[in-house]
Amino acid sequence: MLKRISVNQLTLGMHLKEFCGSYLDHPFWRTGFVLTSQKDLTAILESNIKELWIDCDKGLDVAAGESAVSEVEDEALVAEQQKQLAQRQRQVAPVSAAVEIERASKICRQSKQAVVSMFEEARMGNAVDVGGAKQLVEEINDSVARNPGALISLARLKTADDYTYMHSVAVCAMMVALAKQIGLDEAQTRSAGLAGLLHDLGKAVMPMEVLNKPGKLTDAEFVIIKSHPVEGHKMLLTGSNVDPLALEVCLHHHEKTDGSGYPDRLKGDAISLFAKMGAVCDVYDAITSNRPYKAGWDPAESLRKMAEWANGHFDPQVFQAFVKSMGIYPVGSLVRLTSGRIGVVVEQTAKSLTTPIVKVFFSTKSNMRIPPVLVNLATVDAKEKISGREDPAKWRFPDLNELWSGLPQSSW
Repeated sequence: MLKRISVNQLTLGMHLKEFCGSYLDHPFWRTGFVLTSQKDLTAILESNIKELWIDCDKGLDVAAGESAVSEVEDEALVAEQQKQLAQRQRQVAPVSAAVEIERASKICRQSKQAVVSMFEEARMGNAVDVGGAKQLVEEINDSVARNPGALISLARLKTADDYTYMHSVAVCAMMVALAKQIGLDEAQTRSAGLAGLLHDLGKAVMPMEVLNKPGKLTDAEFVIIKSHPVEGHKMLLTGSNVDPLALEVCLHHHEKTDGSGYPDRLKGDAISLFAKMGAVCDVYDAITSNRPYKAGWDPAESLRKMAEWANGHFDPQVFQAFVKSMGIYPVGSLVRLTSGRIGVVVEQTAKSLTTPIVKVFFSTKSNMRIPPVLVNLATVDAKEKISGREDPAKWRFPDLNELWSGLPQSSW
């Protein structure tokens, strides 16, 4: 028997089937477990969740004399009600980056906690809760629908210690954006996002001293790291109802079109579309992120480098679609305008890949900082263009990420 109850009726020993509300409203990345911790109970009571479903066949019932909000025998009915509730709560109308960035920041924080928990479960040999992962993908998908650049760009702002976890979030968001750019349907787009979220699960069982090594890996260490696609694939197979596309991307996101990748040295059309998408998103986030052994590259420079590697590494059409989804000058790119002013890209525009919105803050003529101002290069009266990208390492602006995100570093 499944019962929908108020959180005030919740007690230790009850089996949590589903939370009624947004993924962001509750403190857990998964459901389907018996509540045994007072700390977890307190966290639920302090959250924005007002009601939830319990399974009385797997845990305690409500106290004698209390009545539930509703009762059902059919689990499919609960799933349908939850789906309808989620649809009513969805907010996917396009908004500016400035509007979406704060919500995206919250999603990033929640997502990191979810992926950390997911990796810990995997390390302990527990099956992956794909249902919880799908809820997370829904939130990321909706954020990308509202504004593609906000969450993708924030997910890039990760510390070296956070890399393994936030990398999964970033690749999820980019897979969603790329799927939309290619024209995949909603179901395929969600599958792409789930595949991105789970693609590096095998790293959960990699030795930490190898995974976070600050220097170059030895040949023996590289062999260990190269085993993570196979290990992740094995972990996913232990779960139930795992999306076949997630299995495919997990196993083959390191394949290259010239056959030099791993683990199966697949070549050309033998690599699935989704695995090709995963390869592009995985590499972009890897080279733009700070790692234990190197600082991340500028987004625009990273795309230029990837274009040089495209023949043999990436599928050309998939890579071109990826560039369109990100822009020639992705959010966070440092650029010089024809006036000699320097700014950072804060948002893409619909007009052209080369006409983003730039926050200008430095004059090369006076060699001084100037009051930041937004310049939309796509407007009809725009008098400037981008004359080229600039190397952040040369200029060393300490607040570059704060300038484009509008958020203090402590909130990333």
